[in-house]
Amino acid sequence: MTTRLGEILGAVASLALAVVLPDVGAAEGTVTKHQQAVLVTGASTGIGRKITERLAANGYFVYATARKDEDLKALGAIKNVQAVRLDVTKSQDIDAAVEMITKAGRGLYGLVNNAGVVTLGSVADTKWDEFDLVMGVNVYGPYRVTKAFEPLITASKGRITTIGSVSGILARPNFSAYSMSKHAMEALTDSLAQELAPLGVQVSVIEPGSYASEAVSNLAKRTGVELRSTDLSAEKPPDEVADAVEKALFEPNPKRRYMVVPNQRQAENTIKKQIEQLVQLNEGQPYTYDRDALIKMLDEALSTARPRTK
Repeated sequence: MTTRLGEILGAVASLALAVVLPDVGAAEGTVTKHQQAVLVTGASTGIGRKITERLAANGYFVYATARKDEDLKALGAIKNVQAVRLDVTKSQDIDAAVEMITKAGRGLYGLVNNAGVVTLGSVADTKWDEFDLVMGVNVYGPYRVTKAFEPLITASKGRITTIGSVSGILARPNFSAYSMSKHAMEALTDSLAQELAPLGVQVSVIEPGSYASEAVSNLAKRTGVELRSTDLSAEKPPDEVADAVEKALFEPNPKRRYMVVPNQRQAENTIKKQIEQLVQLNEGQPYTYDRDALIKMLDEALSTARPRTK
């Protein structure tokens, strides 16, 4: 790790560890919050904990997952929360959670795939076991959990929300494995949304920027590598991320993507990267569009976009 690590750490998007499944007495029409249950994966700290606390405080029933006994005890002490032991890399844990929630009889309205880990390192330096861990938690985890709970979500015509990252759009040096895992969540969201729309299920991805998180300090503990800065506690708490998750789950017409960043610089960097990729796709090929055609496409897309928020 070089002195550039400080910059890299500043770009780390808070890891998402949440899967939310609302308690659904799923009937036709609008469902009241007292009928809705939400499953949040990776709810012990950071974004997952904040999502759990917000939804529970607003009257939703939350199945909050964690792996450690002390975390399960702390989550279970929150009103409207039932702690569930779940390691998203273990099929037996997922199957047990499905059975438990099915037997509870509340139904399942929302799923928030939030559990995740962060890693830093070049392609040359990243060890295979670290790469496998990141893919197992950040990619296979959401895929397995979504596949397992999809029947319950479909039965309630509910919502599936995955915590991605602006790193699912950006790609920086020493971020290859982590960015790959978050790019995968963009693809999963788009494919799943098209598959489930005919069944009445809506799918979104939340793309946080840099918020307070233990993700990097956990990386240091896991790998034993001393990083120059592992304290992201000075960053803003992820209240804005939890707000976006609640909107994705419960507003009448959820967006496909919710980019949530703490400052304009991160928003500009992310949008500019999308424009740069558009130019790269368009340049020097037999069907290249000129500026006027591109502006027309942009105007057509913007005609259905939501206005700027405060």
